[in-house]
Amino acid sequence: MEPTNLIRRFKKLLKIAELPDIRIHDLRHTSATLLLLRGVNPKVVCERLGHVDISTTLQIYSHVLPSLQANAAILIDDQLEKTSEFPTKSLDAGELTDFERGIYPG
Repeated sequence: MEPTNLIRRFKKLLKIAELPDIRIHDLRHTSATLLLLRGVNPKVVCERLGHVDISTTLQIYSHVLPSLQANAAILIDDQLEKTSEFPTKSLDAGELTDFERGIYPG
């Protein structure tokens, strides 16, 4: 398809769907952002976008990184909560080693 016709058709479809006027290239950014937010490995996103280097992808989509950090914190919190469901043997102070009590030789 001729690029001009593709753009014209895309703009027409946006109007029919009552969507904002965006560029086709904006779909690329939306796709990358959504994939990163869903936890897809940045290397995979990099490859899908055709970037030579992952640092390019990370620089362009750095605005997504804070939410990725927040998501990572939630995931580790969930994992820690799951592992705390397992019964653990509690030790009384008499069973602790000097190291565990914070008493270090020297």
